[in-house]
Amino acid sequence: MMRALRNLLLLAIVAMAAAGAWLYWFANHPVALPRTPFDFTVRSGASVKSVSHRLADEGLFPEGESFWLIARILGRSGAIQAGTYRLERAMTPLEILDKLKRGDVVLAEILFVEGTTFRQWRAQLAANSNVKQTLAGKSEDEIRSALGIAEPLPEGWFFPDTYRFAPGTSDLDLLRRAHGAMKKRLADAWAGRDPSLPLKTPYEALILASIVEKETGAAGERPVIAGVFANRIRKGMRLQTDPTVIYGIGEKFDGDIRKRDLTADTPYNTYTRDGLPPTPIAMPGAGSLAAAMHPAQTNALYFVGRGDGTHQFSATLEEHNRGVARYQLKR
Repeated sequence: MMRALRNLLLLAIVAMAAAGAWLYWFANHPVALPRTPFDFTVRSGASVKSVSHRLADEGLFPEGESFWLIARILGRSGAIQAGTYRLERAMTPLEILDKLKRGDVVLAEILFVEGTTFRQWRAQLAANSNVKQTLAGKSEDEIRSALGIAEPLPEGWFFPDTYRFAPGTSDLDLLRRAHGAMKKRLADAWAGRDPSLPLKTPYEALILASIVEKETGAAGERPVIAGVFANRIRKGMRLQTDPTVIYGIGEKFDGDIRKRDLTADTPYNTYTRDGLPPTPIAMPGAGSLAAAMHPAQTNALYFVGRGDGTHQFSATLEEHNRGVARYQLKR
């Protein structure tokens, strides 16, 4: 009987040693990828054990027990993060476990372009399958309140850029990131503004930057455009800028601005009202923010499009009218 017990104990020790040797070898030996790259998704709340069996089913591991046993032995059985992961080379199970612990997920991207509006941003977010939708049915006022924006509209308060994010990030979280970026950009730009700038608040500068953004796509012209508007503000002249009128028309705008549009009074019609419009009209980029804070020193009070994306600038109405005749009326 004692000999049998000793033999069983020996077998158990040998089995444990063999199992330990296997786990050590398995943990440190790169596994071949079933395909390259190999993508897999860990759902929120998933256990290492369930992930281990799923990866075995997909051909990454030879069986589904060893991986989660290694995690358990190392005390990492609960330390994994949800998301989509990508393996682009053969990795050891320990490296894969570390990747899951770090949350080294595949990031999606979304690009918000300078000069787009909050309505366009919402549509872009809603159309992105990687974004968790939480804002459907929410009003702009509700979104503004959720983000802590004190101004009457959220327009202009988000910095246009490329944002990388983990799939499943909510639309509100992405807006919160873009809003934080714009607040910092605006605060930094305002702190370094030209002392002679004829604006009273950072919000006024944000409004002016949005107008500059919509008036020209030529980067070199932005400071001059801003200079024209700064000159008009100093002289008490109306800004008379079409993009604000178009913004006031809203979704009814059909691509053509007509004389009746220029005479129809709205809060955004800078032909009928003095000063800046009540809110920004788009999301300004870094170049337009810089131009609004540092307008060019110019005597120009007018500008007209040449038809090639650039403008002719004029100091007098007579000179401006000649430019209109040449470039707009083709006379």
